[in-house]
Amino acid sequence: MAIIITDECINCDACISECPNNAIYEPDSEWAYADETALSGDVVVPGSGKEVDADEMNEPISDEFYFIVADKCTECKGFHDEPQCASVCPVDCCVPDEDNVETDEELLAKKAWLHDE
Repeated sequence: MAIIITDECINCDACISECPNNAIYEPDSEWAYADETALSGDVVVPGSGKEVDADEMNEPISDEFYFIVADKCTECKGFHDEPQCASVCPVDCCVPDEDNVETDEELLAKKAWLHDE
């Protein structure tokens, strides 16, 4: 399952540099699937099957606190034993997203998709 950042976030910036998929963004920041990934052009998102332009900028998910793009979050599978954002968060606001449950296999497939493996 993806990780989400709750509204208890204090915008401390600890999590953003820890994410191996560049799935975490500052409040009110536009984002793209291509940001720091191997993706470019038209791609199909694993799991949902939706077609997107990886280079297209998307609206911010939050304008108040840091946010995680669920389609880019792999819970650090294939990189670390635990989600790094949660391990460095001083207020424990990086938590599992119960609305985005994925298996280890799905998360590893997403990692391969993001990094062209």
